[in-house]
Amino acid sequence: MNTQGLSGRVALVTGASSGIGRAAALALAEQGAAVAINYLRNEEGAAEGREAIEGRGGRALVVRADVSTRAGVESLVAEVRAGLGPVDILVNNAGDILERRALRDYTEELWDQVMDLNFKSILLCSQAVIDEMTSRGRGVIINVGSIAGHHGGGPGAAVYAAAKAGVMCLTKGLAKELAPQGVRVNGVAPGVITTPFHDRVSTPEMMRQFAASIPLGRVGTPEEVGGVIAFLASDAASFIVGETIEINGGQLMV
Repeated sequence: MNTQGLSGRVALVTGASSGIGRAAALALAEQGAAVAINYLRNEEGAAEGREAIEGRGGRALVVRADVSTRAGVESLVAEVRAGLGPVDILVNNAGDILERRALRDYTEELWDQVMDLNFKSILLCSQAVIDEMTSRGRGVIINVGSIAGHHGGGPGAAVYAAAKAGVMCLTKGLAKELAPQGVRVNGVAPGVITTPFHDRVSTPEMMRQFAASIPLGRVGTPEEVGGVIAFLASDAASFIVGETIEINGGQLMV
């Protein structure tokens, strides 16, 4: 295991039982961070992530918590603090489309669920670690947005896209507020990535159409996003603040 970069730091990755979250957790651990793997339902996936990290000589903690609620977030951060120490790196990755549904059929309940999971969780998790980061004069927060936040999303994904657009805007606001106190806030905006997310809500034909729209001619992998997250967490990104890095194979160039 490469312990050069993030040795001695504690990272918390929300929604880290599979996909981008798990890849980010593994990438951070490869750089020497002790990693808290948050999950809500996929206990088996979270355990596999912990085993992968520990099998490579790293430290990992699995914590179940619902990050769409303040009580869940406070419990999560308290458990991480007790098990690994104060959070140095927060990766706000938890998110999901939940289901594809046309706007005309969208219910208030589904709106709240999508917004709470994808958008409100960013605020709640960030609030939970801000004080300990600013008191030390250092810390990193990385928010996972989406290409959907730029173009309104694919079929039935408009509300998810709106939430991710909010994430990218909130990233800039948090960055402006916290940079003077030594805390860097940045984000990533993945394009189409091979994750359980798409296995569940996108058909094979949709995935073929997505790939055809990408200049590289393929969809991305979770590891390609996790590596960028680990870079943003490291001192190599020490002068990057308020940016959202697009990771989409050229599908959208901004």
